[in-house]
Amino acid sequence: MAATPSGEQFELRFGDQQAIVTEVGAGLRTYSAGGRELLDGYPAEALAGSGRGQLLIPWPNRIRDGVYRLDGREHRLPLNEPERGNAIHGLVRWSSWTAVDRTADRVALEHVLHPQPGYPFTLQLRVEYSLDAGGLTVRTTAANDGADSCPYGAGAHPYLAVAAVDEAVLRLPAGTVLASDERGIPVSSSPVEGELDFRTPRPVGGVQLDHCFTDLERDEDGAARVELDGTTLWVDESYPYLMVFTGDALPEAERRRSIAVEPMTCAPNAFASGDGLVVLEPGEEHAAAWGITPHAAG
Repeated sequence: MAATPSGEQFELRFGDQQAIVTEVGAGLRTYSAGGRELLDGYPAEALAGSGRGQLLIPWPNRIRDGVYRLDGREHRLPLNEPERGNAIHGLVRWSSWTAVDRTADRVALEHVLHPQPGYPFTLQLRVEYSLDAGGLTVRTTAANDGADSCPYGAGAHPYLAVAAVDEAVLRLPAGTVLASDERGIPVSSSPVEGELDFRTPRPVGGVQLDHCFTDLERDEDGAARVELDGTTLWVDESYPYLMVFTGDALPEAERRRSIAVEPMTCAPNAFASGDGLVVLEPGEEHAAAWGITPHAAG
């Protein structure tokens, strides 16, 4: 049997919930509950197009020109978004991860990100996906295993399934939105207002979203919760930014088919701007968690 493009498939089950995690990129390929697909994922025989379900480490979103400075040294990353001249979505999306702990409802995968041109640092990475009565939880840990300070950010790229984007009811508890230029790089921030204010639930309508939101309102447990057609995506306090994308720029077959709600520990271009950037000292660790709560589990 030919190998699948995303490598070994790790199936998790708990009650009526099912998730599939992939060896390649340690991504989340599918997640369903009660017979309902909660993610707009991709088939086992396909590549993870448009970032679907992928982990975005050691930075989410874009770095302008792939250039940043740390401790007086300039670094240049490969430009894997050449049409915009950016480095995008980190370095581990197409790497093999190793499953180190697995049960019926949980899998933990690890990967060592070795030094390379543009990112001459070493990270020990671990991600754990687990299912329980509350839904899906994703915990990511990174440790600086090198001798120098290193810049770090993390994100994830789930597309939440909806019957129709225009009719989907969205609640997004964010007070600030970042405005970006034609290259997707933030140039300013402002309070949400008008068509970008989803603090009160309402249909998305014809609004085209490809925006980073922050100043998240949090519940007593410290989590910020986005609600979309009965599905809740939550982020802990390690994720102060959310990218929301209605897919208008995707290929025709994927355009406005679902809504990506992307947890991010830092803003786009954080390696250059410093907005939300984590700098890990040697031996230091960073942990973050997000998850999805099906309506039936809420």
